[in-house]
Amino acid sequence: MTAEAKPASPPLTERQEARRRRILHAGAQLAGRGGFEAVQMREVAEEAGVALGTLYRYFPSKIHLLVATMQDQLQHMHATLHKRPPAGQDPAQRVADTLMRAFRALQREPHLADAMVRALTFADRSVSPEVDTVSRITTAIILDAMGLEHPTPEQLSAVRVIEHTWHSALITWLSGRASIAQVKIDIDTVCRLIDLTNPDATKPSDAPQSVRQ
Repeated sequence: MTAEAKPASPPLTERQEARRRRILHAGAQLAGRGGFEAVQMREVAEEAGVALGTLYRYFPSKIHLLVATMQDQLQHMHATLHKRPPAGQDPAQRVADTLMRAFRALQREPHLADAMVRALTFADRSVSPEVDTVSRITTAIILDAMGLEHPTPEQLSAVRVIEHTWHSALITWLSGRASIAQVKIDIDTVCRLIDLTNPDATKPSDAPQSVRQ
């Protein structure tokens, strides 16, 4: 093990996991009512029924807590999409439909969405593992919608650009600088990258044949 590597944390017991779920629920409730500023660690502890010191052992800051809440929300969306997968005819359409479904889920709780997005924006290196997990789940959601198990490097690059666009569209909508219709146009447009990076899009047999004189 290198000097930078950290030992893996032991899995939570059933009781610890239940406590963690209460904390996440309490944080989401406070954020849903008043946004980022409403999430105060002491109030989260009181609402979750845990000691403040216990809360900090699970989540060292409210940034950690809100990024973990985003992770939790995305995992729930991923599970829902497994039960009701998108029905588009092609990968680009399925991904666009999936991301708009996720967007509308966040739209129903704008204060919570704003709090989670602000936490992701403010996150420093100490929150990197949690932020990386959020990115991995988002990538998995997009790849599932594409129907890909073994994406090429070009396809993974397209997925990253799609993720960045989705995140940016969410920020511009939350700030009042974009309408839902504009968000949909941006998502539909960036998802066309999926077609451009499809290795089967242009087959040798499709190429024009040279004509001998």
